[in-house]
Amino acid sequence: MNSQTYLSELFSLDGHVALVTGGSSGIGRAVAGALARAGASVVVVARREAELAATVEELEADGCRAAWVSADLATRDGVREAAERAAAVFGEPDILVNCAGVNLRPPMGEIGEDVWDTTMAVNLEAPFLLGQRFGPGMAERGFGRIIHVTSQQAHRAFVQSGAYGVSKGGLESLARSQAEAWSPHGVTCNTLVPGFVLTPLNARLQSDPDTVEALAKRTLVGRNGVPEDFAGAAVFLASRASAYVTGQSVYVDGGFHAH
Repeated sequence: MNSQTYLSELFSLDGHVALVTGGSSGIGRAVAGALARAGASVVVVARREAELAATVEELEADGCRAAWVSADLATRDGVREAAERAAAVFGEPDILVNCAGVNLRPPMGEIGEDVWDTTMAVNLEAPFLLGQRFGPGMAERGFGRIIHVTSQQAHRAFVQSGAYGVSKGGLESLARSQAEAWSPHGVTCNTLVPGFVLTPLNARLQSDPDTVEALAKRTLVGRNGVPEDFAGAAVFLASRASAYVTGQSVYVDGGFHAH
C-alpha cells in the first residue's frame, strides 16, 4: 500500500455529505472548504447570500461539490426549513458541523431576555434541533460525524463571557449527550475549541491592539489563531480516522488553555 492510498483510507471524505452552519465566514468557511477539498459534498448554511455564493463559487472553482442555503437559525422554523432544504441537495448528511453563532456580550447584569433568547437559539438550540433531525438517521445507517465549534468560554470565564459562555458550555454537554446516545451506532460527536481567532465574530476585541497582543501572549505558540488552523482537525474528526474519538473537546488554540 502506498502512502496516498493509506492516507485516503484514513482521511478521505469521498462519498460523504456534510452540512456546515456558519460556513460562509470565519472558522465555518475554513471548515467547509477543508471538508469539500477532502472529498465531501458540502452544503453551507448561513444568513448572508452574497457571502454564501462567494464561498460556494470558490469551492466549485477548486472542483468541489458545494451548495448553499440561506437561513435564519434563530427560529425553530428557520432551522427546520434549513435542514430540509440542505438535505434535498446532495441527500441526507452524514457529517454535521455546527459553527453558526452569535456573540452578544453586554455586562452580565445588563443581559436582557432578548439577548439571552437569541444567543441560546442560535448557539445551542439550532445545533440541538439539527442533531435531532440528522443524528438518528446517521445512527441507523451506521456512520455519522457531529462536530460543534465551541469556545474557551465553555470552560473558563473571561472577556465578559455572559450568555455566550453559557451557550457554549451547553454545547459541550450536548456533544457528550449525543455521543452517549449515538456513538454505539457509529456516530461520533465532538467539539472543536478555538482560542482567540481572528474572524469577523471577534471584531469587537480585535479593535483593541493591546488586547489582541495580550491574547497572543497567552498562547504557547505566540500567535492568535486564523480560520485555516481548523482544517486538519475538522477533516480528522469528520473522517474514519476518528472512529474511536467521541465525547471529546479538541482544543485548537495554540496552547491557550494550557498556559
